[in-house]
Amino acid sequence: MKALFLTAIGQTEIKEIDKPIPKADEVLLKIGMVGFCGGDLNGFKGLFELQEYPNVLGHEVGGTIEAIGNQVPNTFKIGDKATVYPYLNCGKCISCRKGRRNACQDNKTMGVRRPGAMTHYISIHWQDLFLSKKLSLKELALVEPLTVGFHAAARGRVSSKDKVAVIGCGIVGMGAIASAVNRGAEVIAIDIDDSKMEIAKKIGVAHTINTNNENLHEALMRITDGDGPDVIIEAVGNAITYRAAVDEVAYTGRVVCIGYAKSAVEFNTGIFVRKEIEILGSRNCTDEFPEVIAYLEDGKFPVEEVISKIVSLNDAGAALANWAINPKGITKIMVDFEL
Repeated sequence: MKALFLTAIGQTEIKEIDKPIPKADEVLLKIGMVGFCGGDLNGFKGLFELQEYPNVLGHEVGGTIEAIGNQVPNTFKIGDKATVYPYLNCGKCISCRKGRRNACQDNKTMGVRRPGAMTHYISIHWQDLFLSKKLSLKELALVEPLTVGFHAAARGRVSSKDKVAVIGCGIVGMGAIASAVNRGAEVIAIDIDDSKMEIAKKIGVAHTINTNNENLHEALMRITDGDGPDVIIEAVGNAITYRAAVDEVAYTGRVVCIGYAKSAVEFNTGIFVRKEIEILGSRNCTDEFPEVIAYLEDGKFPVEEVISKIVSLNDAGAALANWAINPKGITKIMVDFEL
């Protein structure tokens, strides 16, 4: 069967690999849809420090159970639609011992540090599967990236009392926006792409700021009556947006960092002390899969609007390369294995 490999920086190749045989505690999942994520893009561009080459890409999955090992619980049936928890933790490091497996020091995410799902079949442990009778394969492939944003909102302890600014309206930022809106917060979406902020409006944000057209500080002061946002979630990953999050958050506020900055970031650390702010990292997700599945099943998310392009496996490498050259207007690219 064919699989899409990221073979080196800026290079992909479709290769033949063997169809897997599930173990007793695994299911054989027939892949229907797989999304490209920002990590795939940064791995292609050589900007993701965790990416290993060569590797089969893909960890945003919608698939159908085709075979079941004899030790898999009978709650799983052939024909069930499912998505995949793609992170593998060591169980031994301090993060794992504290129950924070998402921050495992030796985490091996599919498509990054172990083979991914950009192929026709994968074998997966039943505990890493999440089922839905309502969602399409396309919707199931959106679950994982949204969980990353939902986890960030949870890290920021977002509540209905908060004014929350999300910097970056990619799919992970959209997940943070969706979670903050779902928690009842007043949400401000910040980006340089109006098309993405139109999607954010459909999710339910109260305000949008295009920093190409407006001064960020002045706009946030106007919206928050001079206080600044209670929570700022950074979902871009560059020095400018990291500094802006710290500068603009309210006194005693919380900054949540999702994006991987590609270079060192300098701060005036006196701001941390004067404001008595909390700066929180947010990595992957923990228990958000059921929450996101329920959210999508309620039809609250503009699924069709966030999917910018659907391509075949044969065209997937070219789509990734084109995204690296021209990212404007791209929120989510999906690979359809029926094309």
